[in-house]
Amino acid sequence: MVEAILIDLFSLPANLQNNIQGVLYNTLESLEKCSSIPAPFVYVMCCHREGSEQKGEQESLLPALRKFQSLKRRLEVVHALSTAAALYTIKQRLDEKDLSIIKVILSSLRKDIMKVYIAHLFTAVYQFEFEDLQVASDCENLQRADPQSEGQMQDVALIQSEIQLYLESLPSLNGELTILRSSLIPDDIFLHGFTTRTGGISYIPTLSSCNLFSSSKRRDPQVVVKENLRRLAHAAGFNPETFHRVKIDHANAVCVMGKTEPDSYDGIVTNQKGVTIAAPGADCIPVLFADPVRKACGAAHSGWKGTLLGVSMATVNAMVSAYGCNLKDILVVLGPSVGPCCYRLPHESAKEFHRIDPTCVRLFDSADPYIDIRRATRILLESGGILPENIQDDSVTDQNQNVTFCTACHPEKFYSHFRDGTNFGTQIGFISIKD
Repeated sequence: MVEAILIDLFSLPANLQNNIQGVLYNTLESLEKCSSIPAPFVYVMCCHREGSEQKGEQESLLPALRKFQSLKRRLEVVHALSTAAALYTIKQRLDEKDLSIIKVILSSLRKDIMKVYIAHLFTAVYQFEFEDLQVASDCENLQRADPQSEGQMQDVALIQSEIQLYLESLPSLNGELTILRSSLIPDDIFLHGFTTRTGGISYIPTLSSCNLFSSSKRRDPQVVVKENLRRLAHAAGFNPETFHRVKIDHANAVCVMGKTEPDSYDGIVTNQKGVTIAAPGADCIPVLFADPVRKACGAAHSGWKGTLLGVSMATVNAMVSAYGCNLKDILVVLGPSVGPCCYRLPHESAKEFHRIDPTCVRLFDSADPYIDIRRATRILLESGGILPENIQDDSVTDQNQNVTFCTACHPEKFYSHFRDGTNFGTQIGFISIKD
């Protein structure tokens, strides 16, 4: 069932520009006639002309709305300078109400263009259907009278540029962008950091505000994540065009940059200058690796499965085999992740961590013991030859140097799948070799 209706009055043909009231009136009348179950919410999208007052433009539509008192509390007119701005504003309204099934009523001339905007600003969470705009009370469709002009056949690149410029103009949310850095990794050779959740433009509560991952199951589109990454890159000092993150499989495959890229991998290593590599985390550990002698680095995503499969040592071994790194020179930093204070797994999975070391499990005899995936990671790294003093985790004595915070315990700083559920945000650990 349709949950919201969007009426697009942008870019009407010239003969209808001066009769927007009439077009809107006919469309709303058609909605009442043709729908026995009205949509809970209706949004009208109009072009805000530069130099005009938004309030005045809204008031100009009031005569067309007065008859439809049943719509009064569920209808909103959105004026904006661009389609991107109007659609993004409406997306915010939809997300506030957790709506995802939308009917778009628009000129047939605009349908292909609108689909491009929707493909960029929305994700597969949303479902759209389209209906031709009615311009007469007898339900006559607005048909294409003339061949589409160059302006109507707007290039996808222009739409992408419009969206990008609009998103770049938005203010940062929830404070300044903050990056955590480890004193273990020498900053004269490497650029690195762990992100927090502030300083981006993502507005959905569980994604706000510097979410750095988009998927078909979340409401943050790729263009928003790209803008968050652009802001991070600007603050950190790396080039977002040479940014590479792991392709998660919750396993132990490692990509060596410059060689054939696997379909999926949870570790990545490089010795190329100016290339930034990254691993995400939202309870899983983003692990960074640096060898200041051979000037090589790595990043790994280590969840409980990847930890048991040894993804951290697999990343170390890739650095050794690809770049001739010496185990005693490799520095390892574990980033923000769910701590043993909060993280629980079923008893069968807990047994695997107990085999690594009994101290990795608390309340072992319970149905869902507490698990310390950080300690398990340290033990596996030390067993593989990494020096204990070259590993930084939550065991640091000086808490001012700590970057391995519990993501579940700090909702104001970090995202957490464990805490927030399926629509969770993602932070990252990133590293590169300076030029």
